[in-house]
Amino acid sequence: MKKILLLLTLFICTIGLQAQTYRLSFETHYGVFKVQLYDYTPQHRDLILNAIKTDVYKDALFNRVIKNFVVQGGEHDIDIEKREAADPAQGKPRLAPEFDARAFHKMGVLGAGRDNNPSKSSFLNQIYFVVGKPVTEQELNELSRKKNHEFTAEQRAEYLKNGGLPRLDGDYTVFGEVYEGFDVLLKISGVATDKLDYPVEKIPFKLQIIKDEAK
Repeated sequence: MKKILLLLTLFICTIGLQAQTYRLSFETHYGVFKVQLYDYTPQHRDLILNAIKTDVYKDALFNRVIKNFVVQGGEHDIDIEKREAADPAQGKPRLAPEFDARAFHKMGVLGAGRDNNPSKSSFLNQIYFVVGKPVTEQELNELSRKKNHEFTAEQRAEYLKNGGLPRLDGDYTVFGEVYEGFDVLLKISGVATDKLDYPVEKIPFKLQIIKDEAK
């Protein structure tokens, strides 16, 4: 019942997304889900659009899955670290963060992964989706004090109603959200994993721009 109510709420919330420009389709063997990109995080929006056009995510996997937390895909942290260590001359290219009060870690949002760089800049080829967990008012208040971060009325209402991962706000860039097929992500979030959170069975995904809905 809780999952049904959450899916209904996510559907209703998409009414406010109609003004956004680009939408994506993620095809997996668990089903298809669709994502709306935010125009108010334009650098991250354009990064993934260009990545699709240049096949950066060709043959990509969801390679880190943690139940009640995230489903992560693209190049894994370990592989990025190895690649950059093997060729120091290339540096560590990152994209500066784009924090916006409208883009926060509610259930089903799309975020950009990163390492512990002080500027909180994003990897160029790693994404994650929040599957999250319930959030209490006490947790929000404690996080607010600990991080010196004020949650907006909209954020509080969403977290208390549907849950999410508020502790990531202000640290990782959110740049889109699932508007259809969130149940597919929930299925993926429950797969068997090893001790490093790699799925036991590979989960490839095919990422495309939804042409008839892009302007």
